[in-house]
Amino acid sequence: MSSRERILGRVRRALADAPSEDTPIERRYLREHGDRSVEETVELLAENLADYRAIVHRCTAADLPATLAGMLAARGAKTVLVPPGLERSWLAQADTEQVPDRVESTPHELDRIDSVVTACAVAVAETGTIVLDGGPDQGRRRITLVPDHHICVVRVPDQVVSSVPQALERLDPVRPLTWISGPSATSDIELDRVEGVHGPRTLEVVLVDTQASVEVNS
Repeated sequence: MSSRERILGRVRRALADAPSEDTPIERRYLREHGDRSVEETVELLAENLADYRAIVHRCTAADLPATLAGMLAARGAKTVLVPPGLERSWLAQADTEQVPDRVESTPHELDRIDSVVTACAVAVAETGTIVLDGGPDQGRRRITLVPDHHICVVRVPDQVVSSVPQALERLDPVRPLTWISGPSATSDIELDRVEGVHGPRTLEVVLVDTQASVEVNS
């Protein structure tokens, strides 16, 4: 018996009890890891965002304009890029020049913008990931990749899910999805971390408690 025949014989014996190709294989993946309340899910999101070196802020919907104005002032931002569908009230208190997102804007023009403020499509707690889908309040993909400072507003708890499978159920796969886990970063073979190589160097996330606003107004 040749070596080839011995190897094939072992393979056949190992596969003797394996189901045939026509037998469907049931895969049971966990939709989420652990049983968490809504509050615990939001806390997990905040923890994982911070672990990825994103700067996390919290406020109510009523306090959002003042919060964004304070963040832009602390950054020293003189210009802020604004998607066409962003809530106008969000930047009502900001003392910065609001630059509209224009198709004809060049990468060099976008690079001179100090900050960009967007909403998001969904946020994943278990991975600390924010997903943009190019909606009107998020704008085109390049406006969140070229400027060096990105502020992303997440509505809590409506836009927060536990896991990636739950996020996928909310997303349209034909849209231009951008998955963000912290500021842009890469490492070389010596594990030297460099931020801002292929995206913003600084990511700030504002978790806006929409329920708190409802409770106050009710």
